[in-house]
Amino acid sequence: MAGAGESHGPAITTIVFGCPAGLKLSRVSVQQYLDRRRPGSSKLGTPRREGDKVVLLSGVYSEDHEMLLSGPEISVALGDEEISSRGYEEGFTTGEPIAAVVLSAAKRTADYDQFTGPKGDVRPGHTDLVKHHKAGGFADPRGGGRSSYRSTISDVIGGSIARLFLGEHFGTAFLSSICQVGELKSPVSLSDHLEELVGVAPDRRLTATQIEAVETRLSAGEIRTLDADFCAAAKELIGSTRKQGDSIGAAVEVVGVNVPPLIGEPLYDSLKLRLMGVLGGLNAVQLCEVGSGGQVVGRRGSENNDPIRRPGYQGNHHGGLLGGVTTGMPLVFRVGFKPTASILLPQQSVRKDLEEIEFELRKGRHDPCVGVRAGVTLESRMAIEVMDAALAHQSRHLSDDNFKLF
Repeated sequence: MAGAGESHGPAITTIVFGCPAGLKLSRVSVQQYLDRRRPGSSKLGTPRREGDKVVLLSGVYSEDHEMLLSGPEISVALGDEEISSRGYEEGFTTGEPIAAVVLSAAKRTADYDQFTGPKGDVRPGHTDLVKHHKAGGFADPRGGGRSSYRSTISDVIGGSIARLFLGEHFGTAFLSSICQVGELKSPVSLSDHLEELVGVAPDRRLTATQIEAVETRLSAGEIRTLDADFCAAAKELIGSTRKQGDSIGAAVEVVGVNVPPLIGEPLYDSLKLRLMGVLGGLNAVQLCEVGSGGQVVGRRGSENNDPIRRPGYQGNHHGGLLGGVTTGMPLVFRVGFKPTASILLPQQSVRKDLEEIEFELRKGRHDPCVGVRAGVTLESRMAIEVMDAALAHQSRHLSDDNFKLF
């Protein structure tokens, strides 16, 4: 997958490579995940409001051309000439690259005049200083440029396609829950809840009905969590932090269920390495744990080893991965986000020419807690890596039937 575009640029563009032919894909199935990610979707996030409507441009076909070409209309105007075309609404993947575009509309570029040029201010904790000097002074500072969380639109588009593929073939689903905001921790764990359901299932798999019930419970409040009491307390904490002109960190559990076993490789191309890279490499992430995470340090092997019986693993301290290979148990990761760098409180900083200043943010629209909207992106990145691993595993098991023309 490849993505391009800056926070205040015309659009975010995405190209998804390698999706097999024959997967039914609709614009709506992609849009539902973008709606979870978009700014303005939560009162606790950034006040920037974007429609973030996706337009599918390639890689999909249906003989029902009326349905295929009933997607959003896009147009280009140059002088007196205007060219318009319809995007794809629904069809089947062709095996060719799938291209998509999401236009950006709610831009307030003047809010970032404070950061432009060699005398521009630098926000402590942000990429302003390193990006400016890395690009030799040519970095786009508007909204953080390419470093903006807006770039994760591409992750969500690619992840939505991976979700459809894995759901159709394996019944795989990806879920996330905010488990901590600042010092406030939820006593209810998404991974524990899912592992309990898996533990009593005869085939160690969750049904679509069970997954839907968990999803409904997660999305019931303004904060995506299983714990209603924690949701109310975290909402109040984030709101009070915003009023103080400050920001706050958060931790998110992300879990994959009904993940096919035996996918992934050991060592240098292990699925653990790839997942820790894409989850730990997301904007503002400072912590990434798998399975029991840091708790394993204080244990003995006799406490931490998961018992195995004929039906499967009887525990999941390993978080669904051993030696970089999936075991069929839920994939469990916990990801910690630092407080949003852009805050209203005065701070010590410099200008881009390293002149020392007392920094104060003049304008801008920022998340007081970036973890609130991060779950869908974490799910999407996990889905992409699991799909890539599944396709790589399948390539080892060739059949002559796949190489016949006549």
